[in-house]
Amino acid sequence: MQKILFLCAALSIAAVIMICLFVFIEGYPIIQKVGFFNFVFGQKWSPSEGLYGILPMIMGTFTTTLGAIVLGVPLSIFTAIFLVEYAPKKVKKLINPAIELLAGIPSVIYGLFGMTMVVPIIREFQKACFGIKQSQIQSGYSILAASIILSIMISPTIINITSDALKSVEHDLKEGSLALGATDWQTTWHIILPTAKSGIIAGVVLGMGRAIGETMAVIMVAGNTVGFPKSIFSPVRSLTGNIAIEMAYAAAGDHMQALFGTGIVLFILIMVINIFALRIYEKGVKVK
Repeated sequence: MQKILFLCAALSIAAVIMICLFVFIEGYPIIQKVGFFNFVFGQKWSPSEGLYGILPMIMGTFTTTLGAIVLGVPLSIFTAIFLVEYAPKKVKKLINPAIELLAGIPSVIYGLFGMTMVVPIIREFQKACFGIKQSQIQSGYSILAASIILSIMISPTIINITSDALKSVEHDLKEGSLALGATDWQTTWHIILPTAKSGIIAGVVLGMGRAIGETMAVIMVAGNTVGFPKSIFSPVRSLTGNIAIEMAYAAAGDHMQALFGTGIVLFILIMVINIFALRIYEKGVKVK
């Protein structure tokens, strides 16, 4: 049984290594040809002209992910705190299935919701608040729309992991704080949250990874315009969206290799995020 379990673990590692090697082998030639800095920091993406700069897509990915974190993380953490510390059992039975349902909804459904509900609301908001003429109103497909949808999509992951982290805090710490005269909220804020910090950060990082890797929903609401955003109402294209949109008609050669090169950049971004999260987790463990 031990050998079977080891084989399963080895197969998982081998699969990851094979995928990484395949993407790097396919994408490295164009990066070598164009130059790493020209590829990553190039400001124009025009395969027909031989220009393969993905900086606008990197900015699109970062802005939508940052927006999702700003909108989704506080709401998710406070929801987890409510469920673990304050919610009655009847309320938990109502909210927990809803959270699980959110995690199981296909991303294309989120995209449809964004197209039919979120995008029109943003369009009307621009018209009402900024006095934009009808002919000048943007479509509503924007960073804000993508961020709202992504914040909803990452919330089940953050809520579930944060709830597990809060439940893992020793009950004696809470009882000791309450015995010393602290209120429930003071105990939660000063004792439980700091103790569960590492688990909460892990949940946020996993949610961030979900936001960076999301494709379909972002394509449907972000606008897919290659360019630098000027505001949260600007349309953008993400790295994953760039691959999904152009892979279908990319001819073999530099264009195809450039899309694999975009995948390499995604791998690097995820690796940097994971290393950063691991450092924070290690610091949290040392503090404990």
